[in-house]
Amino acid sequence: MKKDQSPITPFNPLDKRNLGESVAEALLQVEARPLPPKPFVGAGVYALYYIGSFPAYERLSAINRSQGFACPIYVGKAVPAGARKGGIGFDVDHGQALQQRLSQHASSIAAAQNLELSAFYCRFLVVDDIWIPLAESMLIERFAPVWNRILDGFGNHAPGKGRYGGKKSQWDTIHPGREWATRLQPNSQTANELEEQVRIYLSERFV
Repeated sequence: MKKDQSPITPFNPLDKRNLGESVAEALLQVEARPLPPKPFVGAGVYALYYIGSFPAYERLSAINRSQGFACPIYVGKAVPAGARKGGIGFDVDHGQALQQRLSQHASSIAAAQNLELSAFYCRFLVVDDIWIPLAESMLIERFAPVWNRILDGFGNHAPGKGRYGGKKSQWDTIHPGREWATRLQPNSQTANELEEQVRIYLSERFV
């Protein structure tokens, strides 16, 4: 009797997952460099890496120091202004969208009372507009970075005038320092509680 054979799915290089992974792999081939990078033109995706001494990130930091920036602490994207308004188009001016986003992150980190900007590195890749969201999703799925999955709020901007009734983000609770965040209401979780969540998360991910 013939054994049942599972059907083999043909490889499709144009499948959205394969396309997203190809962009993600291209990013990971880029040399990590200090944050923020020098000015450049383009939009795309990026990953931030931490090698500092903040206790809750000890496991993550050790892996990045010993394995050459193997585990990002945060993954994100920067799209041109036209894309944010709902259209990509062929004549959108990318400007310095990606470099500006990384500079904003550098400012947030520098403002934090318990983080040092010198402990952060980044990889970034200028990408055609249509692939940017897909590549970001693949990177987040692949690495599940702490600041994407456990601590929300790192990428937040200052709320508009009269909108300070909301709660302080988890990120601003564990890393106080951004001036505008001090005007928000306290988070329901304490910094100690959030640090413990981070430790548990990293211990389960990196056994």
